[in-house]
Parts: sequence; C-alpha cells; structure tokens
Amino acid sequence: MAGVYWYDGRWMTEEPKLTGPMDHAFWLGSVIFDGGRSFGGVAPDLDLHCARAVRSAEAMLMKPKLDAAAIEALCREGLRRMGPDAVTYIRPMFFVRRGLGAARPDPDSTDFVLAIYDSPLPPFAGFSACLAPFRRPAPDQAPTDAKASCLYPNGARATAWAVERGFDNAIVCDTDGNVAEFASANVMFAKDGVVVTPAANGSFLAGITRRRVLTLLAEAGVKTEERTVRPEELDTADEIFSTGNYAKVLPCTNYNGRALQPGPFARQARDLYFAWAEANWRILPKAA
Repeated sequence: MAGVYWYDGRWMTEEPKLTGPMDHAFWLGSVIFDGGRSFGGVAPDLDLHCARAVRSAEAMLMKPKLDAAAIEALCREGLRRMGPDAVTYIRPMFFVRRGLGAARPDPDSTDFVLAIYDSPLPPFAGFSACLAPFRRPAPDQAPTDAKASCLYPNGARATAWAVERGFDNAIVCDTDGNVAEFASANVMFAKDGVVVTPAANGSFLAGITRRRVLTLLAEAGVKTEERTVRPEELDTADEIFSTGNYAKVLPCTNYNGRALQPGPFARQARDLYFAWAEANWRILPKAA
C-alpha cells in the first residue's frame, strides 16, 4: 500500500512505529481518527474533516497541539506528494501516550500522526445488508461525540454477524430500537418520492458526507426528512443506500433477503456529490 506519513515534524514513506504496551492509546484505546478522501486531485470537505478531528480529540479529553488549519495544510502537502492521479484515504489521528492513574488520559501527552494512502473508491455496485442485534450506545454510555476508535469494534461485530449469515453489511439500531445506521456508514432510504435518514440523536456519527448529500438533494428539489426511523420501514422502502466517506454513495440491492434495484435517488445523490466535489474542492491540477 503506497502512502505518505507525517509524524513528529517530518514526512516518510514507511509507517512510523508509534506505541508500546505501556502507552495509554495501546492499553486503553485513547485514539481518535478522521477520514477524508481524495480522488484525482479533489478532496471534498477536507476542512470539515480536519475540524472534526480536533473536536473529537477534545471530546476524548485530549489536548491537540495542532489546529484544524494546520492539519489541513499538512493534508494538502501530503496530497501533493501522492500526486494528482492518486485516490487516497486521508487519516489524521490524535492519541494519548500517558495516563493519570489507571484510566484517565494525560492531555499533555497528546500526540498526532497523519496517514495518506492509496485506497480505491468502491464502484457503484450493490451490497447486501440485514438487521443485526447490535446497538449503538447512548451518549452517556460511550464517547459518541467523538470519532473515537473504541466505538468501531461493535460495528465490526455487527458486520461479522451479518457476513456469517451471507450478507455484506448490517443495520444497527440505537438503544431505543430505532434505526441508527449501517455498521460502517450512514443509511438513507426512499419511500414514495421522499428520501429519509435517521435523525442525529447522539448515538451514531452523523457524517459529513451524510450532511453534504442531504443538502445537495434538497437543493436539487428532492424532499428529504431527518426523523426517527423504525426498522420495519426498511422492509418496504423503495430503495436503500449508504452514505459515508469511504465509498460516498452506494446502493443496497438486497435487504433482509429482499431484492432491490439501485434506485434513482442513490444515482442522483452520487452524481450530485461528485459534481459538487469537482466544482468546489480541487486541491491539485488535473493530471496531463
């Protein structure tokens, strides 16, 4: 995997070795990350991803030593090093080295690393999903106001549960039993000409791409709703699709064993997103 990495004031092309068994991040998971994307010299909403990294670090009791503007400048430099043809994942991370006692992180030991590496965009092809018996935690149960690494193993358990049953992904609910999201992305569905997504309630990461897609659809005249969604609504949806930084927009073509077609709203959302990104977020000139 080709990539560039920034740590401790310098760039490198080999992954830096960062932690040991006594480091707080290694032992107790005091790590946050964010995930931007670049494709063909375009890096949509890069500023928002960098700002969220700082907010996540602060929510996890860290003291970030770089602000969002400094992180964005490093990302832009890293993308220049990767070149205009690269399709990359952009991952700024804060982590804590020392603890204050057994559990509380020492904010003064907050460290930072940036990884930018080749990561092809998945094609606009369908995936299957099912409802899984795993739930997103409430805000008083986990640091859900951060893009914290410790939140992701439960999503991985949900995905593994789904894969064991012949599906690619899982729908997970919140603590009240309402739909939260896919295990690895936000969920949208269409019914009778309306695009619906679960309202942000603090139990799941209401993503940057989710918000961007909702805005673009609304500006294009599509009626959208953010509201409580019951699981049975997905059983009768006209179409279901995911939004997220890794794949942007993908259609769900099989839900709980019911076949679905890649629908017009998923196609429109994807087309609108990539046209907006090209028009507003070109970081590097197009390759000759």
